[in-house]
Amino acid sequence: MKIVVIGAGAMGCLFAARLGTAGHDVTVVDVDRVRLSAIAADGIVLADDQGERTVAVGARAAADVAAPVDLVVLFTKGMHSAAAIRSVAHLAGGSASVLTLQNGLGNVEAIADVFAQAAIVWGVTDFPADLQGLNRVASHGAGHIWLGPVVPDQAVRAEAIAALLVDAGLDARAVPDVQAMVWDKAAFNSALNALCTLGNVPVGRLDCPPARHIAGLVIAEIAATAQAAGVDFDLSRVMAKVDFALANHTHHKPSMLQDRLAGRPTEIESINGAVLAVAARHGVNTPTLQLITDLVRIGEPAPAR
Repeated sequence: MKIVVIGAGAMGCLFAARLGTAGHDVTVVDVDRVRLSAIAADGIVLADDQGERTVAVGARAAADVAAPVDLVVLFTKGMHSAAAIRSVAHLAGGSASVLTLQNGLGNVEAIADVFAQAAIVWGVTDFPADLQGLNRVASHGAGHIWLGPVVPDQAVRAEAIAALLVDAGLDARAVPDVQAMVWDKAAFNSALNALCTLGNVPVGRLDCPPARHIAGLVIAEIAATAQAAGVDFDLSRVMAKVDFALANHTHHKPSMLQDRLAGRPTEIESINGAVLAVAARHGVNTPTLQLITDLVRIGEPAPAR
């Protein structure tokens, strides 16, 4: 298959390398020309539990990728989704599918401005990935992907993409209610990522009564928001994921905290901010979520003048 991965960050490089290893024609697209040059010249170095190997993939600016393609995978951060998908508008049409496993809410809507909704498959993943240098990605330990079609009668499309990912060594499955899983992750990230960023601490440091109390309030408010929006949200399921993370991901620094430490804008608007927008539309009161979101916003880099 001819596959285009938009975003040469950790997740984009991981998926591009795995799909390339499976024999697909993979091209990575990014706005970072230095990174693209490194990938074009030297491939992606993938270090995982099977060892280390170099995978040759294409690396081009969006305008230089020619149609037709079979699959577009969007792996930018949420604040870049709209611009990134517009950059490949010339690939829309035909039988091309688009997959998003990005954090937060609003990514599907951005894609649907360019590609038909029937072409879009969305979901979540918990695969670990750390970008090291320009073209090396490390991924150790187990990960999973859950995905489904945006348009219900496109289940076959989602199942085909899941099979493609499984063939590339990625544990993927198509599920009937992927919307609930997207909201689960949005709630999890809204609470833990923001608290880690505000405290400048890894996940394990949130295993204390004050952090657990705040996280519980945030997730309860998001549960009310999701339910008002018609989402089948299971509060106990998300809290179990929080318990697991606090016990097992003790040294992990969420990407939001990594962005803050590097002086980059965070995904606060596409995660917490997007949930707040849904809450406002449905008249749901979310004081704790609003507070921690505003506190993260205070530390965002000043806009360029």
